[in-house]
Amino acid sequence: MEQINETVVREFVFLGFSSLARLQLLLFFIFLLLYLFTLGTNAIIISTIVLDRALHTPMYFFLTVLSCSETCYTFVIVPKMLVDLLAQKKTISFLGCAIQMFSFLFLGCSHSFLLAAMGYDRYVAICNPLRYTVLMGPRVCLGLVATACASGFIVAQIITSLIFHLPFHSSNRLHHFFCDISPVLKLASHHTHFSQIVIFLLCTLVLVIPLLLIFLSYVHIISAILQFPSTLGRYKAFSTCASHLIVVTVHYGCASFIYLRPKSNYSSGQDALISVSYTILTPLFSPMVYSLRNKEFKSALRRVVGRAISL
Repeated sequence: MEQINETVVREFVFLGFSSLARLQLLLFFIFLLLYLFTLGTNAIIISTIVLDRALHTPMYFFLTVLSCSETCYTFVIVPKMLVDLLAQKKTISFLGCAIQMFSFLFLGCSHSFLLAAMGYDRYVAICNPLRYTVLMGPRVCLGLVATACASGFIVAQIITSLIFHLPFHSSNRLHHFFCDISPVLKLASHHTHFSQIVIFLLCTLVLVIPLLLIFLSYVHIISAILQFPSTLGRYKAFSTCASHLIVVTVHYGCASFIYLRPKSNYSSGQDALISVSYTILTPLFSPMVYSLRNKEFKSALRRVVGRAISL
């Protein structure tokens, strides 16, 4: 029997910012400031919602979960990326890479379904305002969040298992700054069309199903808003949905570009740039859009700060 001399990959080397060697120290300080600002912003949002009873509503419950999700999402990727920007050897173990991918996919997929739940919340609030407290009770809200998390867990488990059960015997040089699907899959020695098809279908379902639910919700929402008698009423209804629509557009725009395209269009440099936007900028952008555009939240923040100063 002919014996093949192949080395099993036990760690991966990140090459995400290798082309920017002279700028890595500058990138470290920029990304560190953005990361700290993201953590601080989310901490303020969560604290304000928890401490002010006026914000104990389904919409702000979902916003709290969203902020927690964004914080965990960045924690999975950004600290390791910051360390690698200063390190000479930018490596991650095989198991560490699998854990990072699972955590990233779990939080990202849950985020997609959570946005769909928030769209349903806006639909009920505008189209069925008299039954809002009944249709969006605590059990329903918890059930929606649990469903979003369970869906994310199942999808992340399947994709991570399919990828890391493949043989890795050739290169371990990962052209990215974290363990994303396409860069890791590209390093596999060989993989079946079945695994590729399953991964693509799961990514498609995670993006298309929530987006379709959001679209249907907003068809009913717009139809209901157009029937409002006053212009002021229509403006207020649209303003409550604007923040959600902005976040949905940014999230699904970036995710669709990365995960719903042919493999032949894969570009490591382009992917790294887009990934910076949805791993660093979007987690900062999303909570700020929800809070800064919201007069009710700003009033609550002033009350919380006033009580803290008086104490």
